[in-house]
Amino acid sequence: MSSSSKLSLIIFFTFSLFFNGILGQLLTCEDLPVNVCAFAVASSGKRCLLENFENKDGNLDYQCRSSEVVAPMMMAEHIETDSCIAVCGVDRKSVGISSDSLMEPHFTAKLCSPECYTGCPNIVELYFNLAAGEGVFLPDLCMKQISNPHRAMIELLSSSAAEVERSAHAPIST
Repeated sequence: MSSSSKLSLIIFFTFSLFFNGILGQLLTCEDLPVNVCAFAVASSGKRCLLENFENKDGNLDYQCRSSEVVAPMMMAEHIETDSCIAVCGVDRKSVGISSDSLMEPHFTAKLCSPECYTGCPNIVELYFNLAAGEGVFLPDLCMKQISNPHRAMIELLSSSAAEVERSAHAPIST
């Protein structure tokens, strides 16, 4: 490697550390542009979410906000890649997020695909928690999705219905 290449590499590395240090301290959801908000995680570890509101002119506008959902700290300061957005079948323009998409066979197939499931831990972790909230273990759902997609949806619907039934009969604490 020539001395000019080494010098260029050192300058690039130094600049990268400096630039990442500055951005790392400033990565807040409220400062992110709306086109990268969804599926991003702030420095604080809070997940970012896209919200819509009516502006002064009466038109629908969007803003990025911090949610109360905290991602694992290893994901802090993470902005999801366009590649993961595409292979996992999610949409950066999603306002809010819910487990309803897990009921869509095409979405679950993309989420459970090897490219998404092993290559996009931020998205998988988020949907893992959403599935758990429905009483579903995402790895089991994905295994069933691969072997028998129709059966996977039936079991997901059954577990959701069972959870609603359990909640309806739960004792009321005073």
